[in-house]
Amino acid sequence: MSGHIDEYHGHKVADPYHWLEDDKNPNRKKWIEAQNSTTRAYLDAIPFLGDVKTRIKELWNYPTYSSPFRRGNQYYYYHNTGLQNHSVLYRQEGPNGTPEVVLDPNTFSKDGTTKLETFSLSRDGKLAVVGLSKGGADWEELYIMDMNTKEMTRVDSKDHLKWISGTRITWDGNNGFYYSRYDEPPAGNELSAKKQNRKVCYHKIGTFQAEDTLVHFDEKSPDAYSSVYQTDDERFLFLTIYENNKGKKGNALFYRDKTKSNTEFKPIIRDVGEYRYSVIDHIGGKLLVSTNDGAPNNKLVLIDPEHPEKEHWKIVLPERKEPLQSVSIAGHKIFATYLKDAATHVYAYHFNGELIKEIPLPGLGMASGFGSFPEYNTSFYSYSSFNSPPTIYEMDNNTLESKVFRAPVVPDFNPNDYEVKQVFFTIQDLQGNPMRVPMFIMHKKGLKLDGHNPVFMTGYGGFNISKQPSFGAARLALIEQGFIYVLVNLPGGGEYGEKWHEKGMKENKQNVFNAFIGAAEELKTLGYTRNGKIAINGGSNGGLLVGAVVNQRPDLFGAAVPEVGVMDMLRFHKFTVGKGWISDYGSSDTPDGFKVLKKYSPLHNIKTGVKYPPMMVMTGDHDDRVVPAHSFKYAATLQAEADTQTPQLIRIETNSGHGGINMEKSIQETADIWAFIMYSLGIIPRYPVKKN
Repeated sequence: MSGHIDEYHGHKVADPYHWLEDDKNPNRKKWIEAQNSTTRAYLDAIPFLGDVKTRIKELWNYPTYSSPFRRGNQYYYYHNTGLQNHSVLYRQEGPNGTPEVVLDPNTFSKDGTTKLETFSLSRDGKLAVVGLSKGGADWEELYIMDMNTKEMTRVDSKDHLKWISGTRITWDGNNGFYYSRYDEPPAGNELSAKKQNRKVCYHKIGTFQAEDTLVHFDEKSPDAYSSVYQTDDERFLFLTIYENNKGKKGNALFYRDKTKSNTEFKPIIRDVGEYRYSVIDHIGGKLLVSTNDGAPNNKLVLIDPEHPEKEHWKIVLPERKEPLQSVSIAGHKIFATYLKDAATHVYAYHFNGELIKEIPLPGLGMASGFGSFPEYNTSFYSYSSFNSPPTIYEMDNNTLESKVFRAPVVPDFNPNDYEVKQVFFTIQDLQGNPMRVPMFIMHKKGLKLDGHNPVFMTGYGGFNISKQPSFGAARLALIEQGFIYVLVNLPGGGEYGEKWHEKGMKENKQNVFNAFIGAAEELKTLGYTRNGKIAINGGSNGGLLVGAVVNQRPDLFGAAVPEVGVMDMLRFHKFTVGKGWISDYGSSDTPDGFKVLKKYSPLHNIKTGVKYPPMMVMTGDHDDRVVPAHSFKYAATLQAEADTQTPQLIRIETNSGHGGINMEKSIQETADIWAFIMYSLGIIPRYPVKKN
């Protein structure tokens, strides 16, 4: 412990585990090793851990495919035979050609911790940018691949680029490409230092990175987030700028018409504000733009770049009751996906906004894709739901008829054995108004509503991100043991548009926690379960959710597993990309922000002597998005302050970052979570699994 104290607007706040933020502190390394040793010993002592892991492997072992993407007659796609650490990138001539391996990430490193993060083909498919990340970090290194020979540039040679994170690749023919990069961080602090001074650059093929041309950088806004993208025909180039660090949710938007001699970017939206603007494509030189400007649920407008003033905008798709989720172009048609109670609905329109038809989907689930270059007669999309694994469909862009292109077969899974329903409940928001909240519930058919069933509950509730019905083979290992799986669609997400997002932002963040707690109470009222039988789990902003609700209602839950959570709400903006979250959370740098954040910050609301449910905090030592110090300090405080009758563990994955680094690690992590939850709730799984 240390005597570190921070002062916020006249309030002193102790930070006794501040030293766990220091990547170079040798005591931190010893602490990590000791914690992992304790946690591993606890987990390995669970008698059925091995059986759980075996069952997860059985369920996960089925072939998966991505939607294909085309360049000419070459069809590119990702495929995993079942338990490969990483999906392999293939290509084939035409839809029925012989598959050829393009890149196999399983060969990149001996331990499987180097990932293929980026693969971006030039318009004609002759070159590709390949981005690799190591150890789970968000940092990427970029290389150029010749698609005829499949040869890549070498490390520390021409066309090798570093200090890349979260970039868009925008090709300029085959001459070069636009990308975004950061300054090189201080040695030893690559995973925790602030990512600042993001620059948009142009890299010419066959040159060193040091020779790249600076396209955009505003030294007055070192935390701004800028990117370049373009229309499919590469005529229009767009520069988009976000300043979330200043609490602004929107973006500025500039363009360059490459058919004109002027090489400067001209404004469409000059200043960053509260509204978002995203160009989908152009129609005869007019820009098709999706925006929430004057439309919280989004609308589609046509903008003449020569006259970008709002009075000249033409509405193509007006705002609807359901939020517009995405827009794509294929076959000279617009495909718009809307969310209705968190499920995807897709409609095809003419360019003038006239409805052609709704694209039928198999059920209430999530679908994505639909876009293709105008010269192609077909496009692809994927569909999945809680009881339907991801299936790839091929659609005729002229007739709009779809057929199954690839459908996975999950071993030992019959969707008719499970029941999926959507339940709505109502609570009051912070202003005293009724707030209707949906949740999806999945369980085995024939479940008895006796109030004693174990529950696995999860949610997110932030950053305008929608959590939709999707398939998860590993969760079947819980459900088939009698668990009820529950996904709560929380305010703060994007399920009901910007107003729903705002209900879970900043001073309204407590709405998110109240809704999650309300969901648990509703499950009790409906006869599903009782106090102490509910296990909760969430990652990142969802990890924050778990930490906050456990602090507020420790009696309600029987186990809690927060993963890579934002736990120190007073200091989150001082690391890596944390400043970008100020638009959603606010900041302790302001008196009002400090007051709100201090009230629910998981780290600062652990109460001495309280009996918390069994908890396993999880993080990765290479997480450079939500730095592991969040979880370190939270777990250390729990262990020091909480009642010691229940285990308060932390599991720190090595060579891992903000998400699953590879299949092997994901299987072990999931097995550890499932076994920890079962053991904590007193559930003894039965193997082999009894079939209905």
